[in-house]
Amino acid sequence: MSETVTFIHLTDLHVGNPAIQDDHLYSDTTTTLRRILVEVKTLVPQPKFIVVSGDLTNQGDQGSYENLKAIVAEAGLDMPILYALGNHDKRQGFYPAMLGRTDNLDAPYDHAQVIDGIHVIVMDSSVPNKVGGAFEPGQLDWLEAELEAHADLPKLLVMHHAPALDLHDASMEWESLSYADTEALRHAVAGKNIIGILSGHIHYDRVSNWYGIPAVVGIGQHAATDVLWLHEGLRMLDGAAFAIGTLRPSGLSITFAPQAATRRELHSFSFAGMAEMLKRYEADTAVDAAE
Repeated sequence: MSETVTFIHLTDLHVGNPAIQDDHLYSDTTTTLRRILVEVKTLVPQPKFIVVSGDLTNQGDQGSYENLKAIVAEAGLDMPILYALGNHDKRQGFYPAMLGRTDNLDAPYDHAQVIDGIHVIVMDSSVPNKVGGAFEPGQLDWLEAELEAHADLPKLLVMHHAPALDLHDASMEWESLSYADTEALRHAVAGKNIIGILSGHIHYDRVSNWYGIPAVVGIGQHAATDVLWLHEGLRMLDGAAFAIGTLRPSGLSITFAPQAATRRELHSFSFAGMAEMLKRYEADTAVDAAE
């Protein structure tokens, strides 16, 4: 690659539906998204594209996606935006509102595009009614075929759940791609020109070297995980950011652009209550899906 390409990584937008009261929406994510998109328009040079790595909405209803679509349209951005789905998203709400699609609404949303010489591959790691991520049968086959389709191009992989960094603690599998699919992904991308993996889900900025691949997680726009409290549980603070990615001949760099934040506590719970919280979340989302 001989030229520099700049792009934007957003994640965990958690946009809400203005017509519905949501007691689990802890910040004004609509205002935050509007502000960030204004900031993106001021960048020089303008980014070539935006990737959004899941949790586009907080509840996954069609009205929330319609709100997201309207916010993006009013921003007037002149660049492609590629969306991934996360555990807060629902395909039955996403497809009609965002893509005008009315058939095959249960299928994972996997797609890819070549933009300015970068092969951007977006995978749906969401599992209906689950917090953690996994792939459905056929998704890794699709990935392997896509990797071969543009074998000569640098590849950026986007998915909501980052690959697991450790595979020994089953109680923490909820925060990543499943351990089995993490290993399957490692074998699928081995030897390929993967310049980075962009994810979200855990609500704090983190950069890891995952078997030689930069694995970048963004803080998102809903709330910021207090990393100093992780020995106790999850403490969510006021905070948000986005990331500016730059691919140079020397490789990928990521610059985090934080928003002004008070760091006040928005919500917290201990790991002792984590199992109950996960059960309640999955039961609630199953009820919502049935309705």
